[in-house]
Amino acid sequence: MSVVESVLAQIPQPYRSVAIRHRELIKFAMVGGTTWVIDTAVFLLLKNTVLVEKPLTAKVIAVLVATIASYVLNREWSFRTRGGRETHHEAALFFLVSGIGVAVYTAPLAVSRYLLHLSVPDVSLFTQEVADFVSGQIVGVLLGMAFRWWAFRRFVFPDEQVRRRPDQG
Repeated sequence: MSVVESVLAQIPQPYRSVAIRHRELIKFAMVGGTTWVIDTAVFLLLKNTVLVEKPLTAKVIAVLVATIASYVLNREWSFRTRGGRETHHEAALFFLVSGIGVAVYTAPLAVSRYLLHLSVPDVSLFTQEVADFVSGQIVGVLLGMAFRWWAFRRFVFPDEQVRRRPDQG
């Protein structure tokens, strides 16, 4: 029995049926959480050690490391039975979609700061920080995740059941 099957066996019905029907989405969300941790850890490590004076460089490196991990985990786990493209074409599309995703999930923060002027001195520091968190870490992440979920399935891994799963022999 695989790890996924053993975890699914622990989930009571009717939730097990829902989890099975949406297993690709659940795996995608788990990969997103994992790569968020990778991004955060690499960023904080670099920013607080070798790149103290260069936080933007630390963030760029962290995003690149997390995006590479995301590609591998999504290809080999979340979308392991999907494909339909040559690997180099698939990887290029993955990184293109991920780049567009960055724009999608930063847009709410830009709207909050620059269109709604939810920043100091127009509002209090507390209001600014709450607005940044809600627009960037909640609304932005949800929009970015929805966009990437749709785009990965539509463009990067478009065809179902093209790669054999290990349990299919």
